[in-house]
Amino acid sequence: MINRIPESELVLNEDGSVYHLNLLPPDLADDIIFVGDPDRVEQVSAHFDRIEIKKEKREFITHTGYIGSRRISVLSTGIGTDNIDIVLNEIDMLKNIDLDSRLVKSELTKCRIYRVGTSGALQADIALDSLLITTHAIGLDGVMNYYQNRKDLDIENQIYSQLGYDFIAPYLSYGSINLIDKFDDSFLRGVTATCCGFYAPQGRMIRKNIISDDLVQRLSKLNFLNIESKPELNGLRITNFEMETSAIYGLSALFGFDAISVNAIMANRIANNFSKQGSKTIENAIVKTLEVICK
Repeated sequence: MINRIPESELVLNEDGSVYHLNLLPPDLADDIIFVGDPDRVEQVSAHFDRIEIKKEKREFITHTGYIGSRRISVLSTGIGTDNIDIVLNEIDMLKNIDLDSRLVKSELTKCRIYRVGTSGALQADIALDSLLITTHAIGLDGVMNYYQNRKDLDIENQIYSQLGYDFIAPYLSYGSINLIDKFDDSFLRGVTATCCGFYAPQGRMIRKNIISDDLVQRLSKLNFLNIESKPELNGLRITNFEMETSAIYGLSALFGFDAISVNAIMANRIANNFSKQGSKTIENAIVKTLEVICK
């Protein structure tokens, strides 16, 4: 039986572009850089030798162009895993569904997703303005709980028991070894926790009391113990947190994409300090990521 995807589920604009990203299949390269901030798209594409596509809708801005012969897209996702759910589903539509017939293609495309974004350190020894590659991500946001094929329930239960918050259902997702191995030792490696917000969900209390006022301390002390199914996790600690990586990794794995998260460390939540050269650090992350893509 051929399953045609109905109009209510795969929504297209009048010109045939996907609903939120406003893109047609030829508009998007297979190497895609994600940035949260729409203003950062132009910061990335300024490094292109030429730009062939500029499109935008809402917070989603896309530039596609070339560095030498390498075709690259940079796309602003906005903030949060809820937006990542939109962006990665629509990228999969563009790459792996025939939008005219609404049928899944017989040959699937494997994209390479590079998140370049800011992050806060959860260990005192991680310096401000360093760059950190996420090897594994812990989702505290909930997005992947709506999808099937969860494989690490034993590990997730251990995370749940160590955190001690009954309103969080953590999940574990993985970066692509294919991409991680392309980044040299100037990048730190670590386990990233992804939160569903910037203030209370990251343990920040401004004017109102919050439930998780010790979240930073609990995350910084969390480690993986006696995991037989994934021995490479044993002894690892949570190095940093941000708001997109767990869903990028989880959804990319479902769609058959490679994904990596490059974190520019802007804050250290243990030392309570913040970078004074954030723009320079982000630019450094962009340049080094482009160098990896173009190798």
